[in-house]
Order: sequence, then C-alpha cells, then structure tokens
Amino acid sequence: MSEPPRTAEQTYSISELAREFDVTPRAIRFYEHEGLLAPRRVGQNRVYDKRDYVRLKLTLRGKRLGFSLSEVREMMDVYDAARDEKAQLARFVDKLAERRAQLERQRADIDEMLAEIVAFEAQSRRLLAGSGGRKAAAARKPARRSARRAR
Repeated sequence: MSEPPRTAEQTYSISELAREFDVTPRAIRFYEHEGLLAPRRVGQNRVYDKRDYVRLKLTLRGKRLGFSLSEVREMMDVYDAARDEKAQLARFVDKLAERRAQLERQRADIDEMLAEIVAFEAQSRRLLAGSGGRKAAAARKPARRSARRAR
C-alpha cells in the first residue's frame, strides 16, 4: 500500500481504493455504512478524499491487528475529537495492550491444547505399538480369563 500523493485535492473512486488496498468495493461500502468512511457524492459516484484513504488504511490495519470495527471507529472518533495526538495515542496504546494480553491468553490456551494432543498422540502410539490396538487387546482378554478359570 503506497502513500497517496501529497496534494490536498487528491480524490479516489471506489474502484481505485479497492485496487489500492486489495479489498472489494462491497467491503468499502460496508465500511462506509459502518461510519468509518464518509465519501462525498458526485451524482451517483462516491468520491473519496485523502481523509477517507487514511481512514480505510487505519481500518484495515486495525482489522489485521484483531480489533473490531467498533474499536477502530472508537479510536478514530478519539482522533477526530482530540486537539492533539496524545489522547489518541494513549487510547491506542491501551487497546494494543488489551489485544496483546488477549493474544497471550490464546497462545497459552493453544500451548496447553498442543501439549494434551502430544500426550494423547504418544499414548495412542504406545498402545498401537504394544497391543495392536483395542481389537487385539480385546481379543487377548477373553483368552486370559479362560486360562485362569482352567487352573
């Protein structure tokens, strides 16, 4: 994704933005419906400006980081309302910390599940190697019982 040219009057069509960010026009219309983008209209056409370009870029970055669209919108609203960037950056840092903690919890859960899978896999392999599986073990059990009864 390259930066837009630095002219204040640069505008984009929906197809240009879709191509630039490798998303569908339908996705862009959805982000517009969700209040993340606000293009102006010229007849039937949507015309996106530099602000929309940046907001789409931030929306896609937020999605990639695992933020919901409402969280992305909230961060953009803080940015729009802030006189300086400190409030936005503080909120962004808080959201990043929350997301990192969530991912670390998920990673711990995944590590635990993988350890269980490894243990079950090893146990199953030992059973397969030692007894030929459940059928072979079941077939041997009655033979042992009858041998004991014969004594």
